[in-house]
Amino acid sequence: MPFFEILWLLLIVSTLLPVFQHRRVEQRRLRLLHRFQEERKSRVITLIHRQESYSLLGMLTRRFINIEDSEAVLRAIRLTPPDTPIDLILHTPGGLVLASEQIARALAKHPAKVTVFVPHYAMSGGTMIALAADEICMDDNAVLGPVDPQLGGFPAASILRAVEQKDKNEVDDETLILADIAAKAIEQVRDVVIDILRGKVSEERAKELAGTLTSGQWTHDFPLTCEMLQSFGLPVTCRMPRAVYELMELYPQPAQRRPSVQYVPVPYRGPRPEPARGDDPS
Repeated sequence: MPFFEILWLLLIVSTLLPVFQHRRVEQRRLRLLHRFQEERKSRVITLIHRQESYSLLGMLTRRFINIEDSEAVLRAIRLTPPDTPIDLILHTPGGLVLASEQIARALAKHPAKVTVFVPHYAMSGGTMIALAADEICMDDNAVLGPVDPQLGGFPAASILRAVEQKDKNEVDDETLILADIAAKAIEQVRDVVIDILRGKVSEERAKELAGTLTSGQWTHDFPLTCEMLQSFGLPVTCRMPRAVYELMELYPQPAQRRPSVQYVPVPYRGPRPEPARGDDPS
């Protein structure tokens, strides 16, 4: 076979191989989701954002909560009977407030029980979605985060504080307009969180928690642990079904030439103890 024909064959194989691998992983995900649904007698929905290497050229795609996500989740909720529980597996850095709010409100309106599983993290808009659940199941080391609005890459609360510390005559019009939008954004998100928490905690507690999560008292990436969320009075449990971990393994990060983390992928049982002197080693 001529050299150039071999070269073309290798190029075609290397181009199509990622597509076949992706389809194989997709089939494994669907089988696992079906098994999990059968065990839980529920509708299982996943909202998982990871940086995956998938395209004809192996390009990396990094995803956030967007309108396409909200449309898909709302469609899945509409197709779920009112008496069927919903289990949402959530792994996301956040995203658009509008999309997150739509998903959260739809989950809060579902008549049957809604459970959100957070195996690693659900920050920002992901936290807003988690708050809509009747139960939040988290790994012991998983975290949620504050839901304070961000404007132009800056926390809305910080914009307001910066304006308050200066004389208004020394602040340009654009910054004053931004501060006005920031105040509205904080109030709007706080009202959404209050609506989502109604029925899960008391009205007074809902307002207090909404103020805490939207006030900007923490940085936007501040980790809210399982224990901290329990202390807030939220319906949080610190346990995770094995099937959720198995599913997350089917959303691998792109392979690197030199892995950053390595370990023997089996449960660690420790070294076998040495027999005492005079004992039978068998």
